[in-house]
Amino acid sequence: MEKVYKTMRNTGVCNIVIGSVILAAGIAAGVIAIVSGAILLKRKSEITF
Repeated sequence: MEKVYKTMRNTGVCNIVIGSVILAAGIAAGVIAIVSGAILLKRKSEITF
């Protein structure tokens, strides 16, 4: 039974780590999107098609 509990603990720790990494990546992507959008709005008059 102890092996089962160790496996469950390791799985829980792994899920927490993966969740934290995904959360950090999502926040970073959001910040990058906001910054690049602000740069586009700032240079709106320079953009021609």
